[in-house]
Amino acid sequence: MRIAVDAMGGDFAPREVVEGAILAQTQLNVDIALVGDRDILANYLKQNGHRESDRLEIVPSEGIIEMEDEPLEGLRRKPNCSIAVAMNLVKRKQANAVISAGHSGAAMAAALLRLGRLPGVDRPAIGALFPTQIPHKPVLLLDVGANVDCRPKFLEQFAIMGSLYSKYAIGIQDPQVGLLNIGEEACKGNELALRVHQALQDNHQITFAGNAEGRDILKGQFDVIVCDGFAGNVVLKFAEGVGNAVMQILKEELPRGWRGKLGAMLLKPNLKKVKERIDADEYGGALLLGVAGVCVIGHGSSNAISIRNAIRVAKDAVDNDVLERIRGQIKPKISVPVDDLPDDPPT
Repeated sequence: MRIAVDAMGGDFAPREVVEGAILAQTQLNVDIALVGDRDILANYLKQNGHRESDRLEIVPSEGIIEMEDEPLEGLRRKPNCSIAVAMNLVKRKQANAVISAGHSGAAMAAALLRLGRLPGVDRPAIGALFPTQIPHKPVLLLDVGANVDCRPKFLEQFAIMGSLYSKYAIGIQDPQVGLLNIGEEACKGNELALRVHQALQDNHQITFAGNAEGRDILKGQFDVIVCDGFAGNVVLKFAEGVGNAVMQILKEELPRGWRGKLGAMLLKPNLKKVKERIDADEYGGALLLGVAGVCVIGHGSSNAISIRNAIRVAKDAVDNDVLERIRGQIKPKISVPVDDLPDDPPT
């Protein structure tokens, strides 16, 4: 398996991206195509004791999409930027998947332009895994930022794609699907929520378990929760902040002096497990579901561990043939053509 890595994308690129890719190459047994400025990447590899090989290749690109750039305009001005070249490798079957921790809007736009949508999918969705109170039982939340405004059929498609991903990539036999809402009663919510609730209830491709309130996300009773990208992105950023706050509070509240050192030493294995369960880096990145290629979007502050785990997410999606599982499962409905719909600016 060969993974195309946008080596210039992210707050700590290329250092953390390259180190994470090398970790993945050795630990996950994948080949890596590092896409970026050849001189910068070659010098980094040399200075840090790494070398280019058949399994770790540098694919040259020109420029990057900066965070202040508008995605589509940036891709037009920089057709050979790192995310565009990486996406082209997947399009040409020269890589099985692509990951990027750079401009998420540019990554989504490049995926749509280069790879296109799967048949029947109106809007792709970014699906992020969250830990729950039940060990080794994550919940998939989608969309977490690709579509700020949604129509009911978009969320219905998210539910189908999320359920298939949960079943085949995570291994949950009968995924329980929930709709993020302000109450568990079917009559609660805005017009969108009410219409989506009815659509999910009538859809026989999924197991709809009802509305999920914000406090239910991490309980583990749902396997997939659908929402629009506005609410999903707020939840995603809030959850990352909570995880960081919890670890900081634990550090500050441990007793000081020799008692604190002794207690910390005794608790170290447990604290490590706590960190693994709530640390966003352990989940790596979010899969862009609905495009005709495996694309994983990492958060901008990704470190080497996060990049390594993002590549694991991509590898799992390829290994479990997620694209083919989704292909053909979403039937186009006779409605307003997608081209006539207003464009949602990716977040």
